[in-house]
Amino acid sequence: MSIHKMSNAKLAEPGVSEPNAIGLFLAGGRGTRMGGVDKASLRLGNQTLIERGIARARPQVSELLINANGDVARFADFGLEIISDSIGGFLGPLAGILSGLEWMRTNRPKFSWLATFACDTPFFPRDMVEKLVQRAESERALVAIAASGDRHHPVFAVWSAALSVSPQELSDAQASRKMDDFVARFPNTRVMFSTDPIDPFFNINTPADLVRAETLSHLVR
Repeated sequence: MSIHKMSNAKLAEPGVSEPNAIGLFLAGGRGTRMGGVDKASLRLGNQTLIERGIARARPQVSELLINANGDVARFADFGLEIISDSIGGFLGPLAGILSGLEWMRTNRPKFSWLATFACDTPFFPRDMVEKLVQRAESERALVAIAASGDRHHPVFAVWSAALSVSPQELSDAQASRKMDDFVARFPNTRVMFSTDPIDPFFNINTPADLVRAETLSHLVR
């Protein structure tokens, strides 16, 4: 659904733009380990997590969308297109990604990549999309995933518009809900990002993580 667009120039920060990518900000999590609190609305410093995330994501793509369920009016002030999961059963980020690919192929057929971000990871790299697309295109991969340290982060990835999902694959995805299993079905690659001075994919799952993020925020550009 479309939401009335308002100026959000205050959210724009320097970044590296990938003109052939549509961005999808995943904000539909349940926040169970935060006591059911909507993580997007949590404050880190003088901004909410979603404000911080949009500021880092928007300059990296040609257009940014929000994937959210429930009362989407809570995101109206950002002036971005909001899409809900097209797949029932609350599959988590996988449902949002598949819905984003479906939306992009229908509404922006000339674009080649869907870049995805999560609202609980406030320090992700400002050049992430550019690096992921470059690696995916050089290796002819359909999915490129960000990695750091000894972990990979499939929610922070670029997904090719050519990535088609069959009814059987969709059924399997609904059954397993495992991102790694889904990604393994397609040619994929990973891009390693530095953890100096901090892991840029530090994510906030608990109240203690939010406190920790406050102590790390001054180290991040």
